[in-house]
Amino acid sequence: METLANLESFIRSAECGGFSAAARRLGLTPAAVSRNVAMLERNLGVRLFQRSTRNLTLTEEGERFLASVVGGVESIQSAIAGAATHAGKPAGALKVSMAFGFGLDYVLPLLPSFMQRYPDVVPDWSFENRQVDLIAEGFDAAIGGGMELAAGVVARQLAPLHIIAVASPDYLRDRPLPQHPDDLAALDGIVMRSAHSGRVRVWKMRHHHGAEAVLEQKARVVANDPEALCRVALMGLGVALIAVPFVLPHLQSGKLQRVLPDWHSDLGAISLYFSSQKLLPAKTRVFIDHVTDAFLEQDLARRFSANS
Repeated sequence: METLANLESFIRSAECGGFSAAARRLGLTPAAVSRNVAMLERNLGVRLFQRSTRNLTLTEEGERFLASVVGGVESIQSAIAGAATHAGKPAGALKVSMAFGFGLDYVLPLLPSFMQRYPDVVPDWSFENRQVDLIAEGFDAAIGGGMELAAGVVARQLAPLHIIAVASPDYLRDRPLPQHPDDLAALDGIVMRSAHSGRVRVWKMRHHHGAEAVLEQKARVVANDPEALCRVALMGLGVALIAVPFVLPHLQSGKLQRVLPDWHSDLGAISLYFSSQKLLPAKTRVFIDHVTDAFLEQDLARRFSANS
């Protein structure tokens, strides 16, 4: 009978496209993963991968074998992970990725109640403004917006991801208030540069009655982080387009003022991303439920909406 280690090395190598990435996912060395796959091929008597210095691709036999075994192996892994508890309670390291500012403001405050309820779970959280590869990098979950759904990953929506225009009252005091997105071209723009593409963002704005307009700002300050844009706006240096969660406290305090309140840009949703396997590890399942319940209790879906 084939070992689970060999099968898992094969499946992760196919998912990740290489032995090195699979090794990071499994906590093994690339040599160990390669050895496991070679042993599986030898035992089966077929070549599962075509190997080159740059690529690792499935053969036709490898594709058929992957389709036949992946569901069963993942069910076994899920059952094992679900049983990995301490005294019947969720346990183990919980590896989660989230955006820096959003995570500090809205997820980190949930930590005390989560740890009190699940003392045997050890949060291992990464705060970074990038899209992670949930499977290849070994994350149990991620929180963010606009992430592409890779194979084996699903998303649970938490709140809308709306972009609005804001500026400080001091900056707006002696200037005519814009009535249309085109009017922002006459004001100083605090502009977002995409960390992914390196390009300055161009926003499609939508009026609550349905009209649309493409917004092009006159760049006075450029940055690649929404928290930085928010701080520059607080300094009174111009108009910034920022996601509602980053500016909500400053709107409530009056330090920032919404510009063009009937217009916003819709980037989809802030979501929880996790594996699509049927039997999630207990630590991941309780984290998903804890965050989802907290968002509902705090009414964050409504508060993050540009139309609230």
